[in-house]
Amino acid sequence: MRIELATLPGDPARPNEDFVSAVLPASGQGGALALLDGVTPPQDGDDGCEHGVPWFTARLGGALLELCATRRELTLRQCLTDAITRTADAHRDHCDLGHRRTPQATVVAARWDERRVEYLVLSDSVLLVEGADGAVTAVLDDRIARLAALGPVTDAHRNAEGGFHTAAADPAVAALAVAGVLPRAEVRALAALSDGAARWVEVFAEGDWTACAGLLAKSGPRGLVDRVRAAELADPDRRLFRRGKVHDDAAAVYAEL
Repeated sequence: MRIELATLPGDPARPNEDFVSAVLPASGQGGALALLDGVTPPQDGDDGCEHGVPWFTARLGGALLELCATRRELTLRQCLTDAITRTADAHRDHCDLGHRRTPQATVVAARWDERRVEYLVLSDSVLLVEGADGAVTAVLDDRIARLAALGPVTDAHRNAEGGFHTAAADPAVAALAVAGVLPRAEVRALAALSDGAARWVEVFAEGDWTACAGLLAKSGPRGLVDRVRAAELADPDRRLFRRGKVHDDAAAVYAEL
């Protein structure tokens, strides 16, 4: 078993809004990983919450990972449902959870034991699955990409019918996540990437998902993040590669099973 993870803030002067962690329970029944990418609020800071996105991703990510590790009778969708409910309960008395910009995050989760590998993806973070034959599959929730192909993606699309979905205050969103189960014998490795780390493929086109998995195996998540930063620094004015921020929070976790 090999597990490595890394995360860097897009701006050292601002808190990192990504969450990434992995656990190998004392039960010895496999392990679990979770990665969340917090949605940055508008510059005026109006999100109806007194706590902020880093607090939210830490609470939601911590709850999700604990449930994945200790409640193996629950599906990953059920784990996310309970984690969202628990996090909402922690601040519903003080914050406006009905605000469209209430703190929210993308989610990737995976869990494995000796028989199977479970996975869940919500919004635009990425899960890579390397098969026993070396083939790499990217598990994607492509709703934002499909909307972007039609025109600008706005707040009106957020957690709305026909739009895209993130983990915020409504636990019902867990039912909309991309989820599935694979035989354990068919999976060699897993990797989860926030969109800040996935830029290596999705923005800078330095390689495809198979090459990305190879880079993670060779250089680890920090190696991938360092290469993203180098590509960002080579295009500081965003003239060659269009993106919302020069630098984004970047997080990745790689697990060889």
